[in-house]
Formats: sequence, C-alpha cells, structure tokens
Amino acid sequence: MPPTDPEKPEPVRLDVSPSEHVTVLTYRTAPGTRANIILILGHGAGANQTSSFMVRFATALAARGIDTVTFNFVYAQEGRRVPDRNDKLESCYRAVIEAVRSGKFHSDAARRKLVIGGKSMGGRIASQVAAAGQDGIAGLVFLGYPLHPPGRPDKLRSKHLPRIRAPMLFVQGSRDAFGTPDELRAVLEELKVAADFCAVEEGDHSFKVPKRAGRPQDRVYEFVLDEIVRWLREKID
Repeated sequence: MPPTDPEKPEPVRLDVSPSEHVTVLTYRTAPGTRANIILILGHGAGANQTSSFMVRFATALAARGIDTVTFNFVYAQEGRRVPDRNDKLESCYRAVIEAVRSGKFHSDAARRKLVIGGKSMGGRIASQVAAAGQDGIAGLVFLGYPLHPPGRPDKLRSKHLPRIRAPMLFVQGSRDAFGTPDELRAVLEELKVAADFCAVEEGDHSFKVPKRAGRPQDRVYEFVLDEIVRWLREKID
C-alpha cells in the first residue's frame, strides 16, 4: 500500500452554463510524492463521481502521487439517469478542463501536465474532446473503454480515435462485454500515436474478477492502479 494518504477531497461548485452547475472533487496528493501531472476522470453512464469505483480509484491514485480531479456530468448532478447528448457531455468535460487549467483547483496547474480520461462513458467523452482538437492534453487514461454496446460489436465507437495526438493507456478486462482486449487491440493497431494496453485477466467492465480466478479483488485493483501510475510517470511526467 502507498506510504502516504491524500487529503480529503474538496467539493467545489463549477458553473458550466448560466443555468447549470456541477460538483467537482479534488483529490490532492500528499506533499513530497506529487507527480508533475493533474488527472481528470469522468464517471460512467450508470453512476456518478461518488460511486465506489470512482472514489476508490481517485483516492488511491492521489495516494500514489497523482493529483486527481473528478466531477459529475450535468445529468448526474441533477439526479437524472439518462445521460445527456454527446455535445452536452463534451461541453461539460471542456468546462472542467478549462477550470483546472485556470488554476481554480491547483495554483500551479499552468506548469503541470494535464491528462484526461475516465470510467467507460467518461473515458469515451474525454477521447471525443481530445479528438476534436483540445489543446494541451498530455495523455489519456481509459478505465474500461466502451468500444461497442454489449452484444453489438458492429456498433464501434472508435472512428474518432485516430484523430487523437496524445499517448493513451487503455485498461480493459478480458471479459468486458463492451469490448474485449482482442477487439480493442485490432483498433489500436490503426492509431498513429502511442497507445498502450493493460489487460485485466478475467476482469469485467469494472475489472471485477470471479472467485474462480483465485485472486482477491483488492489485489486486482492494486495491480491496475500500479500500472496506471507506472504509465503516467514513465510516459507523461
């Protein structure tokens, strides 16, 4: 386990339009362990930033030296279950990026490298923002990229990926119904930038493994977290 604990996340209100706001949580790393990176993670479609997955990963990443920012998309902030349209989701993500860059959450943000990504839908929206030409993105981290809807491998969500110019890390469970590692590898071979891959053996869309795997779930999560931090420090920091 990491030797230090991050500070308690700080909730901050962020106005994303004249009539809408979201809550942003900043997970700050302990002094002396901080990487030259700020990581923004968006949540998945079915749960907001306070889900056990998001809290666990953000807390553990901060404990490993990665300042991490999470946020609610507008629909989740308002308690709605159905995600907003793609353009509205992207607009919300861009508002968070600009707030981070402006120093709203970290006074030294302008001097640090910005990495974006997220869980499932949150990662997909981050990839669309990056593909649209968002400047200053040093890298992307995808926690279970939703390559296609379950049972619909013909409905790929990868057409925009070749337009991304920053290095990417895809963490994918081998039993992910939204896209297996083999399906994803076929897509990554077509990318023009560095795209690294971390396969979670017998993991599902949230990296959960069955009991028959013989590995404690905590150990699986620790493996994933260590791989993310290793990649960030080696490829981005």
